[in-house]
Amino acid sequence: MSDWVLHVDLDQFLAAVEVARRPELRGRPVIVGGTGDPAARAVVATASYEARAFGVDSGMPLRLAMKRCPDAVLLPVDGPVYQEVSDRVMARLREFPVVVEVLGWDEAFLGTDTGDPEALAARIRRGIAEETGLSCSVGIGDNKLRAKLATGFAKPAGIFRLTRQNWWDVMAARAPDALWGIGRKTAKKLIAAGYPTVLELAGADPEELAARFGPRMGPWYRLLAGGIGEAEVSATPYVARSHGRETTYPQDLTDPARITEEIDVLAARVAQDVAGEGRPAARVAVKVRFAPFFTQTHSMTLPEPSSDPAVLARAARELLGRFPSGRPVRLLGVRAEFPRPPDA
Repeated sequence: MSDWVLHVDLDQFLAAVEVARRPELRGRPVIVGGTGDPAARAVVATASYEARAFGVDSGMPLRLAMKRCPDAVLLPVDGPVYQEVSDRVMARLREFPVVVEVLGWDEAFLGTDTGDPEALAARIRRGIAEETGLSCSVGIGDNKLRAKLATGFAKPAGIFRLTRQNWWDVMAARAPDALWGIGRKTAKKLIAAGYPTVLELAGADPEELAARFGPRMGPWYRLLAGGIGEAEVSATPYVARSHGRETTYPQDLTDPARITEEIDVLAARVAQDVAGEGRPAARVAVKVRFAPFFTQTHSMTLPEPSSDPAVLARAARELLGRFPSGRPVRLLGVRAEFPRPPDA
């Protein structure tokens, strides 16, 4: 167990990498998403701060983003380049006296027993800048939850400490969606249930929360509100719990035969991913998004774990049959889930 948890988050990562590749874009609004085609059905992966000033956010449809910021430079996602830069950042982090737990391309938790976490955070910021020219923000906490939230207060290009000592001063009056793990929809439900702030949610009756939001999630929301979370940082490589593939189509699909063909294609890709993992899948799920924007998911447990492409394809087809027919389809997805380890 480390004395401190640091959360390192690269600022506007994808956009920053693109600006580093194209210095002439510095200071201009940059949006990264999809294939770079504003007419395509894709979403914003990252927007530069200049684009965010126009209300452009990650996850926003590209069409809407370009309407809000028509002068933005729209660039396609370039995964291999981002991975290469990310690998350099993570390698640099491992040179410090920390345990590194990678969360994704642009963020990691660090465990350390340093006596001066702010000084270490400053050294880390300088090290990343020297290695890649990129800026990062660092959150300091006494557990992962607080460190992750602290980074939000540190952005951009800063350092912030959030611990049990200042938790209530910083968080008490904020809405529930200020917490890592509670989204806007859940926050609305919590507010409607009489918990408009983090402080009030922390003081809620766990049995009442369990009755309203489920025996697992309800009490967990209360723990989040108290700033309670895991403090152990592990360098153990991430093991995927599932592999999925999905496609958003430029034109809605209406032909049942075509929809089945697309499910077969996605199932085949997932089967390749499962084979590459070297573990059999235990469950299969199919997601369908109908036009204009209604999404359903069905899943099933396989009779026995399998890596056989034919087994996964049959399961995906069977699940497809559970969806209503005759509605235009905007998106299809297939996911294979691996058996959970005994201690998960």
